[in-house]
Amino acid sequence: MDDRAIIALYNARDERAIAETADKYGAYCIAVAENILESIRDSEECVNDAWLQTWNSIPPANPNSLRAWLSRITRNLALNRLAARSAEKRQGDNCAAALEELSECIAAPVDTESEVLRREQTAALAKSLSRFLGTLSRKERDIFLGRYYFLYPAAEIARRLGMRENYVRNILSRVRGKLRDHLRKEEFDL
Repeated sequence: MDDRAIIALYNARDERAIAETADKYGAYCIAVAENILESIRDSEECVNDAWLQTWNSIPPANPNSLRAWLSRITRNLALNRLAARSAEKRQGDNCAAALEELSECIAAPVDTESEVLRREQTAALAKSLSRFLGTLSRKERDIFLGRYYFLYPAAEIARRLGMRENYVRNILSRVRGKLRDHLRKEEFDL
């Protein structure tokens, strides 16, 4: 079933929408969550939560890309679950490593600002990141998103793209430098 038909089922409040979504995107969403949570049980629970959130969001939402929509929901739920789990027991993980690598490009907030200002800054940063991604080659973009969106380790990215791990790490380092330069040009505080 194509995405438009699945979305039509959600809009009609037809429960088959969830089954069709699970059939078409279940394995993909599990993989997204598994890369973050590194636990199949937690990943399955996260994906079930994603189905519920999707059910509650469509309508009124009408996503252009159901796959991207589900990926974002699953990823955000997995990151929230990871944060909650990490708060309980502080342990090193792949997500922390990826965020640490990006910390040299994006500064942490120094003080508490108003929610409106924070949202404006977040929206401006998102637009800037989108513009930046548009400047990258497809290979650089795939590697960058693999690492910092899907949180794949460099070894996994290398395996998936048929490259050497050191090559992937070098590209990530160069792209982080490009990102730092891009954000400075757009006057973001680093």
